[in-house]
Amino acid sequence: MSNNQSESVTDVVERVVAKHGRDATYMVQILREVQEVMDWISPEVMDELQAALGVPRTKIEGVAGFYSFFYLEPRGRYRVLFSDNITDRMLGNRVLLDRMCSNLWVEQGKLSEDGLVSVDTTSCTGFCDQGPAVLVNNVAITHLTDERIDQICDLIREQVPVVDWPTEFFEYQDNIRRKDLILNSNIAPGEAIRAARARAMAPSAMSLGRGDHARAEVESLRMRALSPVECMPATHENPGGSVTLISEMRRSNLRGRGGAGFITGLKWEACHNAPLKPGQQRFVVCNADEGEPGTFKDRILLNAYADLVFEGMTVAALAIGARRGFLYLRGEYRHMKDHLEAVLSRRREQNLLGENILGVQGSEFDIEIHLGAGAYVCGEESALIESLEGKRGTPRNRPPFPVTHGYLDQPTIVNNVETYASAALIMIMGGEAYSRLGTPKSAGTKIHSISGDCERPGIYEYPFGVSIAEMLEDCGARNVQAVQIGGPSGVLLAPSEFDRRVGFEDVPTAGAFMVFNNGRDMFEVAKNFTHFFQHESCGFCTPCRVGTSLLTNLMDKLDSGHGSPYDFNEIEKMNQLLLSMSHCGLGRTACNPVLHTIAKFRHVFDKRLMSDDFVPAFDLDKALAVARQMTGRDDEGAHLKTMVSFGEH
Repeated sequence: MSNNQSESVTDVVERVVAKHGRDATYMVQILREVQEVMDWISPEVMDELQAALGVPRTKIEGVAGFYSFFYLEPRGRYRVLFSDNITDRMLGNRVLLDRMCSNLWVEQGKLSEDGLVSVDTTSCTGFCDQGPAVLVNNVAITHLTDERIDQICDLIREQVPVVDWPTEFFEYQDNIRRKDLILNSNIAPGEAIRAARARAMAPSAMSLGRGDHARAEVESLRMRALSPVECMPATHENPGGSVTLISEMRRSNLRGRGGAGFITGLKWEACHNAPLKPGQQRFVVCNADEGEPGTFKDRILLNAYADLVFEGMTVAALAIGARRGFLYLRGEYRHMKDHLEAVLSRRREQNLLGENILGVQGSEFDIEIHLGAGAYVCGEESALIESLEGKRGTPRNRPPFPVTHGYLDQPTIVNNVETYASAALIMIMGGEAYSRLGTPKSAGTKIHSISGDCERPGIYEYPFGVSIAEMLEDCGARNVQAVQIGGPSGVLLAPSEFDRRVGFEDVPTAGAFMVFNNGRDMFEVAKNFTHFFQHESCGFCTPCRVGTSLLTNLMDKLDSGHGSPYDFNEIEKMNQLLLSMSHCGLGRTACNPVLHTIAKFRHVFDKRLMSDDFVPAFDLDKALAVARQMTGRDDEGAHLKTMVSFGEH
């Protein structure tokens, strides 16, 4: 991941482009791999890519300029990105960032004068349970302290390659605190695939029993699944088998675990039934772009349960008749790619991926890993598909939906990591048995990423229907004033609501669960979230691009003591505008954290109001602070004696 002087730009670009078959749909992967060698996307790199791929330079520039992990200016041999999630801030990340900048004589967001290092922030690294955390050249370092920061600074000054840094720097924990169906699973590789084949071959024999006989029938199915099965794969050549698997998913009532909660069986059925034009095929995509601050469950599933996830993707392929799959892995998880590639390689050796899976002629499916490059909006399924196609991650207009017009305009299912893990288990235990877990409208279990003010942050799995109070008790949270569920775009709950229950019929969630005790300023929490939305807006639609900036300005204005009740009306107007006119869910939920905090913690806003009737908007003395810093003066004579304010009455 550092500059390789033995290769010219031409050599690097040619090698990477050739690896990807000179296919411009791999643009994001090509840019990432070239940058990992050359450190940044220089004009010379652009020229070489234009010639090698035969695409307009404007397209290359447009893609490179969209993703925050692509650099169009030098960023140094060492690129340090501090996680700026609210939980990292609560753990003192800003003090540590300032310490590093001071030690290295570098200004945040800029390249050091010697061209060695740059220090900046990224929205969230996915280590909320063990922060403060940083990424150094895409490798995660957690549990930062003053001492560890000083050690890192010494290593950078001595120009020690990151691969030679102390191994303990890169150690992190899964922190699995409570297990249930998924986290207790211990299936053998291929077991879910064999179970799916058995169901496809003899659907009448595969329905689970009820009552006291259910456990015996599950074990019987398990034994049959582990036996060699000579049957046709459930693909588009064997539609009966596909229908059987989809029916099993429908019976399970599994709903997507990415937050939207769409019924998985219906999605698979729509994709399976979508007509194919000549030369087309169907695709399976796993959305591992968990960029929502406070969410890190997918990291644990991919680290410790990768086989289960890949089993679920293969089952989905059998059900819809797909031969190709993609795991879209968020750029912050670059350090996991080698591990996941090793699991895929082993599965190919075990005949669980590739051609003639488990010896069945015509059964073909394989999985590629595509890395994101720092764009939260790519968690939206159509934006993710755009990124898979080598484009800017801009959400598409819908309809048509991905199940009929997805990757390369062909039928595609996109499901969450946890959804595929659940699908694998459903093939083994049966849809009816799975549907009896949880609640009538929310079947199964849900994995939660708990962080913030609690004694035992980490991963907790519960059946749907668990109360907020029980979860707080289990994680050791005390004196809690609020819980943010589902990330910034989710809901904020006050103590009077802790008897509410997790489920699509009450409190839906993609998995984030952030705890704030009585010592936290909830205004600061809401402000952090508004800055997150502004930073992550893709800029495609004006309402979101401008609206998130105006919302951030309003929160900063309130924070500086220049707010008034007038601003609350402006925030409400902004919410209505974003709800009605934003292109995707990011803009439509951007006001949620502010509105929820105003509704439940109005006092933290009121104490920042300077006036009940005046709306000051500009502090001239504060605006001169930059000039004072540049001149090194901060005496009384460098300040205006009377603050000059301009605003509205």
